[in-house]
Amino acid sequence: MPMKYAICNETFKDWAWDKTCKAAATLGYTGLEVAPFTLAESAADVPADKRAECKKIAEDCGLTIIGLHWLFVSPPGLYLNHPDDAIRAKTVDYLHALVDLCGDLGGELMVLGSPKQRDHIPECSFRDTFLRAADTLSKVMDHCAERGVTICFEPLTPAETNFINRADEGVALIKEVNHPNLSLHLDTKAMYGGEIMDIPDVIRAYKDWVHHIHCNDPNLLGPGMGDLQYESIAEAIKEIGYNRWLSVEVFNYKPGAENIGRQSLEYLKKMFGEA
Repeated sequence: MPMKYAICNETFKDWAWDKTCKAAATLGYTGLEVAPFTLAESAADVPADKRAECKKIAEDCGLTIIGLHWLFVSPPGLYLNHPDDAIRAKTVDYLHALVDLCGDLGGELMVLGSPKQRDHIPECSFRDTFLRAADTLSKVMDHCAERGVTICFEPLTPAETNFINRADEGVALIKEVNHPNLSLHLDTKAMYGGEIMDIPDVIRAYKDWVHHIHCNDPNLLGPGMGDLQYESIAEAIKEIGYNRWLSVEVFNYKPGAENIGRQSLEYLKKMFGEA
C-alpha cells in the first residue's frame, strides 16, 4: 500500500484557507495537518459553519484534513502536568474542545508536542509530573474514542523540553494511560536530537506504538533540505509496514511555502515512492 503525504498548514503562514488548500493539492499532497491557532486563538472560537466550510474546501481540493498539531500554542494558561489543579482542569477542558474540532474537520489524530506546556517543574517530583500528565490525558480518552480521534504523544529534544525526550519515555506514558486512543508520534528532527539510538533503530523498536510521523530536518527545514539522509529511515519505515501519513512539518519558512512543499515532497517520493 502506498505512503500518504501531508503538509502542515502553518507552512503557508498567513495565506487564506482556500489558497492554502489549493496550493497543497497542486504541489501533490493529499493530506493537510492543521495548527488550531491558525483558525482562531481558541478551538472553541471556531464556529460550526467555519468548521464545515474548511472541511468542504479541503475535500473539494482533494485533501483530507488528517488532524491537528501545535495544540497548546493558544490560548494562554494551558499546561499538561501542572501541579495546580485548576490549570490542569482548564487544559482538560481545552483538550475536549480540540477533540471536537478535530472530529468536526474530519481529522483522526492530534499530535501532542507543546514542549513548554508540559515541562517538568523542578520543585515537583518527576513521578508526580508523570502521573499528572497521565491523569490529564486519561480524562479525554473516552471522548477521543467517541470522535474517532487518537492523541499521538510526541517525544521532543532536551533543547525543547525536559519531559519525555525519547520514544521509550513516550511509550511509558502511553502504557500508564492504557487506552487505544493514545499512541506514539515520531518526528525525525526530534529523534535526531533526543534519542540515544539511531533513528532507524527507534522506528523498529517502537513499531507497535507508532501512529503518525513528521518528516523534517534538524536545520528546521523540510526532509531533503538539510544533512539528514533518509535512506535508512525510509528502509526502517517500510520494514515495519507503516503506511499511514508522513507529514512535512518545518519551522523555518524563509524559502517560501511552495518551495518547501515542493522540495520536501519530491524528496519523500524519491525515498518512499509515489502516493
